[in-house]
Amino acid sequence: MDKTQDSSGVGVIDKAAQVLDALEAGPTTLAQLVAATGLARPTVHRLAQALAHHRLVSRDIHGRFVLGGRLVELASAAGEDRLIAAAGPVLIALRDATGESAQIFRRQGDWRVCVASAERPIGLRDTIPVGTKLSMKAGSAAQVLLAWEDHERLFDGLQNARFTPTVLAGVRRRGWAQSLGEREMGVASVSAPVRGPSGRIIAAVSISGPIERLTRQPGRLHAEVVSNAARALTEALRKSGDSGE
Repeated sequence: MDKTQDSSGVGVIDKAAQVLDALEAGPTTLAQLVAATGLARPTVHRLAQALAHHRLVSRDIHGRFVLGGRLVELASAAGEDRLIAAAGPVLIALRDATGESAQIFRRQGDWRVCVASAERPIGLRDTIPVGTKLSMKAGSAAQVLLAWEDHERLFDGLQNARFTPTVLAGVRRRGWAQSLGEREMGVASVSAPVRGPSGRIIAAVSISGPIERLTRQPGRLHAEVVSNAARALTEALRKSGDSGE
C-alpha cells in the first residue's frame, strides 16, 4: 500500500496508528512491532509506552503488547462497532437455518470473547452469553482465530492446545473449523473467519450445540451456512469501510 496515501501529515499520529494497526492481529512483541511497522525500534518503544500510558495499549502476562481496554470503551461510547451492528440479523438467520445457538468471538490477548450471540430459543443448547471469555486453546472459534497467525504466534498458541498444527492446516485449507468436545464434553461447534476491510481475520462466527444433534461431523452439516454467514459479515464490513472513506 502506498504510505503517502495513508499519511495525515502529522507524523507522530501516523506512526501511532501504525502501531495500533499492527496490534490488531493480536499479542505482539516489540520485535514484531518493529517488523510490522517498519519504524525504528526506539521509536516503536516510545510510542508503545506512550499509548500504554493512555490505556490504548496494554501488556499481556507474557509481556507482549496488546490493544488496550480504553479502545473498547471508546468504541462502545461512539456506537460505531460495525461488526456488532451488522451481527444481529446474520446471527439470527444462522440460528434459524441451523437450529443451533450462534455466536461471534473476537480475540483479546490469550482469550476469545463472545461479542454477539443468538440463542436457540428452546431445548438443549450451548448458552454463551455476550461477554463470556473462553480459552484460545480449545474450540473451533479458537482454531479459526489462530489458524492464520504468523509462525511465532502459531507456535505460542499451540502450546497446551487441544488441537494440532495439522488441524489448523486443515482449517486454512477448507476455510472453516469444527470441534468435538474440545471446550466442553458433549459440545460440538463449527466456525468460520470474519475478515476486516484490510483482509485480516478479526473475528470468528460460530454455531455450537450438543454432539447428538450436530453429529461427529458437524462441518458436513453446517460448514456451508456458517461460512456464508462469515462472508456476509465480511462483506458488510467492507461496504461500511468503503462508505467511510
